[in-house]
Order: sequence, then C-alpha cells, then structure tokens
Amino acid sequence: MASLMEDLMDVLSKEEGQYLGLITLGKRKREIIIKADIPALEQVTAEEQEIASALQNLAKRRTGVLNDMATVLGKNPEHVTISKMVGYLEGQPVEQQRLREQRDRLLKTGEEMRTINQQNEVLLKQALEMVEFDLTLLKSMRQAPETANYNRNACNTGDLLGGSGFDAKQ
Repeated sequence: MASLMEDLMDVLSKEEGQYLGLITLGKRKREIIIKADIPALEQVTAEEQEIASALQNLAKRRTGVLNDMATVLGKNPEHVTISKMVGYLEGQPVEQQRLREQRDRLLKTGEEMRTINQQNEVLLKQALEMVEFDLTLLKSMRQAPETANYNRNACNTGDLLGGSGFDAKQ
C-alpha cells in the first residue's frame, strides 16, 4: 500500500505541475489575445494541446493507481476518488495529511486555471465582436447609398447609386 500511495502522490504532483504549466500559458495567451498576435496564439494553443495530452496520460495513470488502492482496501474501484481515499486513510494520519494537502493544492491550481480560462474566453469574445464590427463597417463603406426611387405602391425600390468610380465617357 505504501508504494501505491507514493505512486498516487507522484501522479498528483505531476498533474499539478502540468496545470501550473497551463496557467503560465493561459497568462501568456491573455497578452497574445490583447495584442491580436495570431501566429503566437497558434503556438500557445499547440503547447496547450501537448500539455493536455500529458494530462490525459496522467489521469489514466491516476485512475489505475486508485483502482489498485481500492482493490487493496476491498472497496469498489468505480466509486473511489481522492477525497474518499483521504477518508479511507484514517488509520494513517501522516499519509492522510499528505494526500489531503496534495488534493487541496491541486484543487486550488484547478480553480486558478478555471479563472484564467474564463478571462481569456471573455477576451476572445470581445475580439470576435470587434472583428465582426470591423467587417460590418467595411461592408457598409463599400456599399453605395440607396436612391430615393419609389414604385407604384409608394415603396422604396432599394436601387443603389453607381459606386464604380467615374462615369466619364471615353
């Protein structure tokens, strides 16, 4: 059980390190979004994908270790979580405390990651709104004004004035 506990602590520590890396990238991404540096944003996104892949591998490893620990303790592996494992370790206060502290650090890191992601999401939405505004503005500048021509029913026909530069005969 001691080696399983060390494996679990190792996996949780590595997960925390990966999330800290994502936090660093998230802060960098915020600055990149503000500067509208698309190539740098692509690079950061690629780095985030690498970390996400590593996190998936660590999650599988953590699940395997938790399943092994559940089997040793005679518990159902499907229902074992880190928090429940803290409760199962009442007879081992030192291990219980280490696991609780690691879990709390990981939760705190996850909360910080969530906050940064929400901020970046807001910035991206605002950037998209600005792009949409700019496109609308450009479209309206290229469109010729409508004439004041009316049809028989006194409705505006919506005809456009010629917007093709000069109307000089050659």
